[in-house]
Amino acid sequence: MPQTMPQTKPVTEDVLRGVEALRAQVALRVVGQTEVVEEVLLCLLAGGHGLLEGPPGLAKTLLVRTLAQGMDLEFRRIQFTPDLMPGDVTGTEVIEEDRTTGRRAFRFLPGPVFTQILLADEINRAPPKTQAALLEAMQEGHVTAAGETRPLPAPFFVLATQNPIEQEGTYPLPEAQLDRFLLKIRVPYPEPGEEREILAATTGGPGEAIRPVLDAPRIAALREAVRTIPASEEILDYAVRLVRGTRPGEEGEVAEITQWLRWGAGPRAGQAMILAGKARALLRGRFHVTPEDVQGVTPAVLRHRIHPGFRAEAEGMGEEALIRRLLEVVPSPRAGRAYPNGSGVG
Repeated sequence: MPQTMPQTKPVTEDVLRGVEALRAQVALRVVGQTEVVEEVLLCLLAGGHGLLEGPPGLAKTLLVRTLAQGMDLEFRRIQFTPDLMPGDVTGTEVIEEDRTTGRRAFRFLPGPVFTQILLADEINRAPPKTQAALLEAMQEGHVTAAGETRPLPAPFFVLATQNPIEQEGTYPLPEAQLDRFLLKIRVPYPEPGEEREILAATTGGPGEAIRPVLDAPRIAALREAVRTIPASEEILDYAVRLVRGTRPGEEGEVAEITQWLRWGAGPRAGQAMILAGKARALLRGRFHVTPEDVQGVTPAVLRHRIHPGFRAEAEGMGEEALIRRLLEVVPSPRAGRAYPNGSGVG
């Protein structure tokens, strides 16, 4: 018999208004970039972290700052530079003297990672040792420093920006660090009309103030709602086939793709695909995941988890082209399939 969600739906419809209000607040400062904004919201709803990549001057930092202003959460920013040390991220111990007794004791000073929204600006400007300082925080939600494990405030949400790794003075993020990001979000150049609007908006008077429209309880409710959205067996199988289709040695319809790859995505990619797909469905007011939801998030899920081989690089086959081809050759579940809540795919 079809399953219903009597509690989830009313709660979600209420808090979803906050998401749309947040999107409207971001639009007051950021012109265009509709897909980029949506993928950032997918990270927020799914409880993951986002990596924004693009050349300088495309409002990556402005987007994150505006998003933080639109939420009643603590926000901090770290400007990653080549001389930044791990302790500058996680915190350090200092010796403090009690003026009344003269006794000295160590005291831990929390670093900027102890916040709810963290902007890791130009993360690939810092060396790998400093980049790795975020690994435990992003994956486990706590930091081990000075011999103690210290929990981070909830929700903990990292949005990192980076310039393309081909530019000078950058340190490519290692694979283990990249895999901690739910999505890698490409920030493109604006369209001509959008660029004209940017010039008009940024060379005049101050714009409208951003007001907070979401708080921690509402974000927690949204994340809980995302987790309760059902994904059918066919959707789960589809995600598995897409992920496995990136691994060298796989046979069948994906064999033509895997020959171009040095290595492919692991199980965490499938988890990201389903969670982001559920968040995408929720943003569209649906309470089931469709093949289109999975297809819509696949590029952002896979582009930082696959590595083209030498042959692909020699022939100009990058990640984006390989992912497009993967979506073409892996058959999606048939349209019209009934889902657990009685809704169809379309």
